[in-house]
Amino acid sequence: MFETASNTHPRYENEQSGPASVDTQLYALIALATVFGIGHHVDHVVRGNHVGWPLIPEVTVFTYTLAVYPLIAVGLYLTLTERVGAGYWAVLLGTLCLVVTVVHFGPWAIEPPQDVLGPYENVFVGYGALAWLLGFVGTLLVATGYAVYRWQTTRSIATR
Repeated sequence: MFETASNTHPRYENEQSGPASVDTQLYALIALATVFGIGHHVDHVVRGNHVGWPLIPEVTVFTYTLAVYPLIAVGLYLTLTERVGAGYWAVLLGTLCLVVTVVHFGPWAIEPPQDVLGPYENVFVGYGALAWLLGFVGTLLVATGYAVYRWQTTRSIATR
């Protein structure tokens, strides 16, 4: 006789996978992370180290990281068509955050901060590139946290 919110209001029908779990703030964080990613790839090209195919014949980590852009495009399409939601973004952004951090920082870094600073003759440009990288990691961390929050929040709403 009494219907629950999940089946009386269309907004609650597909909370876990639809646009309801991906709000304006998450879209903005995804866009900002994408801009930082593009800028960081451009930085690799400008400084001329740690690049790979399609700029040189060798396939490197750089080459594999270019796959993120089709994953973002597919994710946006699937989000807008209500097939995925914040969970997709939490996994993708979290994975990117982990990869970028491990590749650039820590004892196993294959592209440490020295490799970002070193190629630039002007120390301010080098530190600007490093600041950009730190902004990228920070944005990925915040975006991942927010995506997880939206995913968990909309899942708890959907189960009520």
